[in-house]
Amino acid sequence: MDGPGPLGDFLQARRALLRPEDVGLRDVGPRRRVAGLRREELAQLAGVSVSYYTRLEQGLSRGASAEVLDAIARALRLDDHEREHLVRLADAARRTPRARRPRPEKLADETRDLLRAVDGVPALVLGRRTDVLAWNALGHTLLAGHLDFHSPDDPARRPNMTRMLFLDPHCRELYTDWRRKARAVVGNLRITVGKRPQDPLLAELIGELTMRSPEFVALWGDHRVAPCDAASYELHHPLVGTVTVTQQTLSIVRSPDQVLIVCTTPVGSPSEEALALLRQTSSGAHDVGAGTVKPGPGAHRGQVVARITRPPLG
Repeated sequence: MDGPGPLGDFLQARRALLRPEDVGLRDVGPRRRVAGLRREELAQLAGVSVSYYTRLEQGLSRGASAEVLDAIARALRLDDHEREHLVRLADAARRTPRARRPRPEKLADETRDLLRAVDGVPALVLGRRTDVLAWNALGHTLLAGHLDFHSPDDPARRPNMTRMLFLDPHCRELYTDWRRKARAVVGNLRITVGKRPQDPLLAELIGELTMRSPEFVALWGDHRVAPCDAASYELHHPLVGTVTVTQQTLSIVRSPDQVLIVCTTPVGSPSEEALALLRQTSSGAHDVGAGTVKPGPGAHRGQVVARITRPPLG
């Protein structure tokens, strides 16, 4: 194994965030050369040998029992999401990598019906790597009106919401508090990597962002793991000005790697009025494509194919 790997990187990053006084230890001995706890201090807290913990962090040991992982999680003061991430990384370290390139994601007919049923609000469907698989007219106009409406139809040129957030000036300027949004997206991307550590396309996305965005490097490097709990964002839209939306996420039952994102506004608010104006702008401006959705007859008579979950995009 070359280097510590994702598990070792995560352990090192979380260890660096803790100070001796945070965990009830006295800071004695030689002056610290790095931030955070020493390996021997973490091993002491977890009740494992220093040599064992060192091998685990350096990627030299693939076997870690559930009891050991739980002890390390307690020592690192991990929350529930971080514990789950630790377990997934440890499980992935035990398995032999499979270098199989995944097939392009497809949109099921039921999902397209669901997207059509919510044509009154901005909505889009994202794949496992935050590729845009489809959007309705209002979702396109609100979040990416500068792009070709039909771009999700072609897997080779599908917009990727994470890439756009860091590399597309339009999307960077769209969010008033861009850093908060970026932090939420990266925290959720960490969860995705833990679930799919051998996904080559996901690795390519992270590699591209690492090469092209110093902000991504800084956020990625702290190894924070969290779903996007904060779902309300203020947008500065070039057509209608300030709009505050709540991004809500529905997981799609028949396609568990895909999610439906809808953007809502409070009833009677200025933001609702702004969306109404934007709806007039987008109405009739788009043609129907395979991965893009316009309302049609019977659009609101669909099966229940999704459930509400935490929003992965913030």
